[in-house]
Amino acid sequence: MANSIRTDVERIVREVLHKHLQPAAPSQPNPLVVNISARHAHLSVEHLEILFGKGTQLDPIKDLYQPGYFAAKQTVAVVGPRRRMLPDVRVLGPCRGASQVELAFTDGISLGIDLPVRCSGDHHDTPGCVLVGPAGVVELAAGVIRAERHVHMGPTDLEYFSVKDGDRMHLRIHAQGCTTTFEDLLVRYNKDVRLEVHLDTDEGNACNLDHATKVELVKPVGCGCKH
Repeated sequence: MANSIRTDVERIVREVLHKHLQPAAPSQPNPLVVNISARHAHLSVEHLEILFGKGTQLDPIKDLYQPGYFAAKQTVAVVGPRRRMLPDVRVLGPCRGASQVELAFTDGISLGIDLPVRCSGDHHDTPGCVLVGPAGVVELAAGVIRAERHVHMGPTDLEYFSVKDGDRMHLRIHAQGCTTTFEDLLVRYNKDVRLEVHLDTDEGNACNLDHATKVELVKPVGCGCKH
């Protein structure tokens, strides 16, 4: 009887030790933020001065989630081939080397522009538009896109999710009895960014993002990753 009790005690002790000595699962180093990237424009210095006047600089009114980026006071009107217009499209800063307009799918329908889905900065074979500002007009030959849904990651994020720049992930959003999964988010790496997903307005509305209770990044099945 004594031996049986001793055996049971030893078994319990081993189980407790095994449980507490197991390495803890790594915690996610950075919070996952999912934001809607509403229609906006990026301007080159040259186009900024044409639209708003010589010597104009962007006037920040709100910092964006990514360090160093901001929404500017300046807005432009975007005119499509149907002569329909989107007024007061916000300009984001800082200025870029080439101007670009990012719209949602329904914006393209309204303007009569067949928007290609592209990574920001990829203007190859993209349509153009007319930009109207208080001081002038710019006719863009290219650069109007529907931004490809993507997730910004820094070094610790790549390590945690076991991915690399250019990989694809899925985003699962739980909101008020409705779960939506967006597939094939592009992983975009930069050492100085915060972990953030960008969706356009149509995508954000479709998944009821404003009332989301949980968001998570998931690797496609078969990738060999635990997340």
